[in-house]
Amino acid sequence: MKITKSLLHVGVLGLSILASNVMAAVSASEAAKLDTTLTPMGAERGANAAGTITAWQPLATNAGAVDARGFLANPYANEQPKFVITAQNVDQYKDNLSPGQYAMFKRYPDTYKIPVYPTHRGATVPADVFASIKKNATSTNLVSGGNGLENFESAIPFPIPKSGVEVIWNHITRYRGGSVTRLVTQATPQTNGSYSLVYFKDQFVFRDKMKDYDPKNPGNILFYFKQEVTAPARLAGTVLLVHETLDQVKEPRSAWVYNAGQRRVRRAPQVSYDGPGTAADGLRTSDNLDMYNGAPDRYDWKLEGKKEMYIASNSYKLDDPKLKYADIIKAGHINQDLARYELRRVWHVVATLKEGQRHIYAKRDFYIDEDTWQAAVIDQYDGRNQLWRVSEAHAENYYDKQVPWYAVETIYDLQSGRYLALGMKNEEKQAYDFGFKASTSDFTPAALRQDGVR
Repeated sequence: MKITKSLLHVGVLGLSILASNVMAAVSASEAAKLDTTLTPMGAERGANAAGTITAWQPLATNAGAVDARGFLANPYANEQPKFVITAQNVDQYKDNLSPGQYAMFKRYPDTYKIPVYPTHRGATVPADVFASIKKNATSTNLVSGGNGLENFESAIPFPIPKSGVEVIWNHITRYRGGSVTRLVTQATPQTNGSYSLVYFKDQFVFRDKMKDYDPKNPGNILFYFKQEVTAPARLAGTVLLVHETLDQVKEPRSAWVYNAGQRRVRRAPQVSYDGPGTAADGLRTSDNLDMYNGAPDRYDWKLEGKKEMYIASNSYKLDDPKLKYADIIKAGHINQDLARYELRRVWHVVATLKEGQRHIYAKRDFYIDEDTWQAAVIDQYDGRNQLWRVSEAHAENYYDKQVPWYAVETIYDLQSGRYLALGMKNEEKQAYDFGFKASTSDFTPAALRQDGVR
């Protein structure tokens, strides 16, 4: 595969930078916009000219009730869709959809729909995280050709980005609650809708919480991640451990897998880039988790600018604990009647595979929510430049903890007609448990064997 290596072109900001050691911090006067015209995370504070995108209004921590399992009440439960996009009227809304979203209507004309609700921009994070973001704005720089960061505290290094790779770093490093444990499921339905579930117990400890465990950390570590497969029986006991680094060119990600059948811990270099995702039936790469993760060194990143787009937001209805997984998983795609879309401003970044590099995705189009820096939609193309997979995240504000994250991630394979849904927890005994206590010894290879019990 030969794709011409290019400069990173930043259209809206009129700046081109070489993919080399590049300064990225902004001036103090520019960072002051985070207190005025921009939100503390760098989004446009005001509404759009048409009034179809509202001004930023942080959601209160008591916006709804929290049940005994930690599930959140829907603050917008009484709202109805303003309109529903279907295959019959999709051309009216094409300008506010990604090519991948548009292709879903062509692939599933009888069942796929996008219900559009009023926009509520309520995402917020704790005050100390806002303070770190503002400090990052004037101090954090790109290193290693844009593949690492220096002078970075935690969460959102570039709230006023000037290049595509800076936007991607904002997604990679965004605030996710410091530490969290979660019980989630993954489904990979056949084309007729039949499926079985894989159950995971995930634990994350992010950079801003590591100082609580080890004064020597975080150093070059971005987060620790441990994932145990708890069911079905044939997979139960497999445990993955990842030490994610900030500069993966200087110090590559370290990963280990405990195989319950062999009762051995092995290094897992395949847990990166386009290595296969855990128990994903070939429908997810390692860097598809969390929509996108890992080192950005294999792509050239071009910032196309901002656009207004319908993205899945405030997905409390989809995360309702009254739902069964069978209510969500349907043939071709999840049950779109449970989805909620809103018109939002997104950053559009195009990733093109560098000449001489290898990845199953030759191009990826990222659409990243300005309010949270979360990837909302990613269109992925194969080596023939054919649209192949569409990733879509159904975002949710965990308002009681002030954490924007996802309720469900989906990856639709337009060529095979299959898809993957990851993150469902409706039937589990608890929702996300933020702030759990752990020690660095819990995230060592030696600890895997203890966790991997059938």
